[in-house]
Amino acid sequence: MFITFEGIDFCGKSTQVRLLKEYLEKQEKKVVLIREPGGTSISEKIRDILLDKKNSEMSIETEILLFSASRAQLVRQVIQPYIQKNYYVISDRFHDSTTAYQGFGRGIPPDSVKAINNFALGTTKPDITFFLDITIEEAEKRKSANSLIELDRIESTKAEFFREVRRGYIFLAKSEPRFKLINGSLQVDTIHKLIVNEIEKLEKDNAQNE
Repeated sequence: MFITFEGIDFCGKSTQVRLLKEYLEKQEKKVVLIREPGGTSISEKIRDILLDKKNSEMSIETEILLFSASRAQLVRQVIQPYIQKNYYVISDRFHDSTTAYQGFGRGIPPDSVKAINNFALGTTKPDITFFLDITIEEAEKRKSANSLIELDRIESTKAEFFREVRRGYIFLAKSEPRFKLINGSLQVDTIHKLIVNEIEKLEKDNAQNE
């Protein structure tokens, strides 16, 4: 199963990714955890370029192509091989981030975003995507509470950018059946239980369809 987590920065994705990995491993499932951008030696080098605040002159065209280049390598080097070995692949972000961030946030035309995504992914698509939704105000509050953390180039972007990104995610959640929208302001344990319930339902449906 290929599981992805999405949401604006500081929505709590990384915590839920870790909890789900621990849960599945307790169920004696084979699990591999990846992050975007990154996950391979090539992709991690691209990540460093993308998130470095020194690269403030980066054009939006360069940004989307670098994200997609990192993803293309990750798909072919990690995701596809592990899925073929019957692993649960959990990704902290995937192509929906490009639709939300570069499409809605940066304003790149939808047709261009879709074509670039499709080229990078090939036939590899998530089975289920969890969108942890929080308001921009809550994100700013969490950002302030983590003042010791140095923000990267994307995280340092103004709040108005993230309003558009969130709007993109909400659009995707309404149009993509695989999306599961979860209130990211709920307690961590509550969110985890909701995620586990959705995974168990999908496993049951898959078993019935075999």
